[in-house]
Amino acid sequence: MKLDVVNSDQLLQIAEEKLLVKKMLQQIEKDFSLANVSLTMPVNLEPQSIISTIREKIYYLMMEHFSGYLNLLYIVDVPEREFQYIESTDTVEVANQVTFLLLKREYQKVWFKEKYK
Repeated sequence: MKLDVVNSDQLLQIAEEKLLVKKMLQQIEKDFSLANVSLTMPVNLEPQSIISTIREKIYYLMMEHFSGYLNLLYIVDVPEREFQYIESTDTVEVANQVTFLLLKREYQKVWFKEKYK
């Protein structure tokens, strides 16, 4: 499966078109729970509110609880090779790019489950 998206907004738009947003959110909540990280997703399914909620939590984990951040990435199974393409040293921008990588991986999980169920 090849995704030709460059940011989180495009990814969520594709997920909406394929009716996978709710399942993606369930998978995200499940993985955060497995990592022992509390995450309260917004009730509305606005892409920007979803992205900002995840970005804020990742930023918090990076700054305050780095071991939890690493554990989350391990549980979500974000490929390590993707991190070499993050060039920014600004923590906010890194959190934004990691949010995209996390959403991309969660989309892949949900897509494969739907395709092969």
